[in-house]
Amino acid sequence: MIAGTMTIRFDDIGNRLKAHRLGSGLTADEIAARLGISRTALYRFEKGEVAKIETLQKLAELLDVSLTTLLGVGVEYISSAVSFFERLRQIEETTEHITVLAGPVSLLLATDGFDAVLGDVLTESVPDDIPDRDLALQQVAELIPFLHRRREIHQRRRPGILNLISGAEIDSFIRNGLVGRNDLAPDIVRRRRAQARIEVEHLAHLMEEPPIGVQIGVVPGTLPHSSFQIFRQRDRRILALSPFRLGGQPNVLGGIAMITSAPEALALHDQSVEHMWRRAVKGADGARWMRRLLALRPAEARASA
Repeated sequence: MIAGTMTIRFDDIGNRLKAHRLGSGLTADEIAARLGISRTALYRFEKGEVAKIETLQKLAELLDVSLTTLLGVGVEYISSAVSFFERLRQIEETTEHITVLAGPVSLLLATDGFDAVLGDVLTESVPDDIPDRDLALQQVAELIPFLHRRREIHQRRRPGILNLISGAEIDSFIRNGLVGRNDLAPDIVRRRRAQARIEVEHLAHLMEEPPIGVQIGVVPGTLPHSSFQIFRQRDRRILALSPFRLGGQPNVLGGIAMITSAPEALALHDQSVEHMWRRAVKGADGARWMRRLLALRPAEARASA
């Protein structure tokens, strides 16, 4: 299990190993050479074949993670957005239901237009004057395929999803647009504000005519800025907490994400979800709420402001 018991699942260890290897920027050949093993042996470990504890310790040190994180005993701590979103992709392969609190727009419920522009948004979010900017841009470029694969998995499997959205973040999203920074050229800003409005209208439509298994609630006011997701699989539940954000004003460069199955953490987040869901505006009322907010912020007025 990921946490809450000492039972070891070797398929999970393999998944974590792969995710952290991808996030490290090291190739399979480089890691195998440093460990003195074959690339084939490394791939076998990533598929869940049992490895000696000494080998796992060396892998953890090389990938700059703790052995407990690699084993999934307690909490996984993840500092790389690439590793984190790869872990989500792995978890979602066998997930039946997802509860999401993740900014104004969830990647899994967004339009294809959102997906098409996401790479540009993440790239422009990298500041011009940060050290190692080329490395940061490379990390963003590596992240995009993982996000595309997550959407593909969701569209193929269609697990149930409950999406909680902050009303304040929706308002900010409409005003600012789907942007990674605030100093973009006016024509880009106009297009990104238009895309943000498309996303909000899309959410309103999903609330009005929800697909089977989809529930969306808008909670008036501000919600926690850290996102979390609860994944229900056949034999367990998993909680992921993340500072990484997509969409308007994203963050994929800094912070520590956590993944756990600790019963206390899950119970507390279940309580939080229940409280927010009771407060949320839903269904046709939620759709009207969204469209009223769009009407209050006309596109042309905001574009010329």
